[in-house]
Amino acid sequence: MDEGRGTMNDSSLVLSSLVLSGCDRKDSFPNRPITFICPWGAGGGTDRISRQLAFLLEQELDVPVNVVNATGGGGVTGHSRGARARPDGYTITMVTVELNMLHWRGLTSISHEDFQPVMMVNQDAAAVFVRTDSQWKNLEELEQTIRHNPGRLKASGTAFGGIWHVALAGWLTTIGLQASDVTWIAMTGAAPSLQELMAGGLDIVSCSLPEARILLTSNKIRCLGVMSNQRTPAYPGIPTFKELGCDWEVYTHRGIALPSKVPESRRGTLETAVEKAVKSSEFLEYMENTGAGAAAMPAQEYARFLEETDKAFGEVFAGPSFQGLKHKYGPMLFPTVLSALLGILLVACIASGSLRGVSKRDDISGTAVYDMAILVGCVILYVLTAETIGFVLSSAAILTILFRRMRVKITIAVPATVLLAALVYQLFAVGLRVPLPRGFPVSYTHLTLPTN
Repeated sequence: MDEGRGTMNDSSLVLSSLVLSGCDRKDSFPNRPITFICPWGAGGGTDRISRQLAFLLEQELDVPVNVVNATGGGGVTGHSRGARARPDGYTITMVTVELNMLHWRGLTSISHEDFQPVMMVNQDAAAVFVRTDSQWKNLEELEQTIRHNPGRLKASGTAFGGIWHVALAGWLTTIGLQASDVTWIAMTGAAPSLQELMAGGLDIVSCSLPEARILLTSNKIRCLGVMSNQRTPAYPGIPTFKELGCDWEVYTHRGIALPSKVPESRRGTLETAVEKAVKSSEFLEYMENTGAGAAAMPAQEYARFLEETDKAFGEVFAGPSFQGLKHKYGPMLFPTVLSALLGILLVACIASGSLRGVSKRDDISGTAVYDMAILVGCVILYVLTAETIGFVLSSAAILTILFRRMRVKITIAVPATVLLAALVYQLFAVGLRVPLPRGFPVSYTHLTLPTN
């Protein structure tokens, strides 16, 4: 009997241990996958560094760290998603220098103040690249071509108004030209820009040396100069702009940040893991091999750096040379216009008395409930699909649903839907430069800087 009780007690102890260990795991942090937001496209410098860090963080935290490329709006989409994520420590963001620029350009209200800095991990200078078979052997030759043919050459490296755009525009204004003397083609990052350069669609690419490393080492492109105060150790043969007679330097920075109000204990866990990853031999070796500048700047110092950089860009964009990079219309213009129209319709219904007849009824008809459900469903459909398939396709789907509900013939509804969706995109995204979601099917928007 005693032996049976002993066995039961042992079993209870084992069961209790398993339950308690399970509870400990549930209460520990982290105990599920972490989302790592990268605001720029796959294949670029930010993406590659993000994926290398994600791999190392998985080893430190013992949970999956999944990189998500949240592109769009010149960095607005990714930074906004990171800043507005649930502050539980399960979403981290690779913030870039654009965080210090977007709000000065009127694109978003998001700034460095919406994040909790964890650590700066990288800093690189801008550089100018052309194809090896191009006519330009040095920076002076390129400058002369631009002077004699303003607006003819096309360049890219990032979105309109991104750091590489500012770098090129700053060089042009520093040497007495106008920012619009080179046509800027908005793209999602350095990788697609370099591909377009090789395909002949671009004449110039402005980006960092590490981002162009593969094409540079294979002698398919030529670097005409780097915008820094000293030569890059990994590329000692490339002269600086200062050596070439132009006193202009620009750097990008990348770092890990959390949304505001993440609990201190969880923030501490992530800071420790990031520090170990960034200072590991694997990461330092990776950065050295790619020519990227490693910069393990801790949280407090990084916060001060972001504050100082933000003020500096405020002065830059306040200057006459960069007035053309400011957007008069922010990303909330389109939803604000829709809200205003709905408000006007509601006021009109109240004033006309059309709602009073409905209020006197005991219940709302099934048709009204169905119509209301369709409207709510359309809103949900847009939220779920716009970032993936783009504004044009998602809005076209919604318009098709509404047209069919109004019993419009399919032969009229389809062409009208396509036309309206395209016109709205051209008006807001191209004309007013509102950063609407482009998704995969929408081609790059060709924009030039206005004259200073």
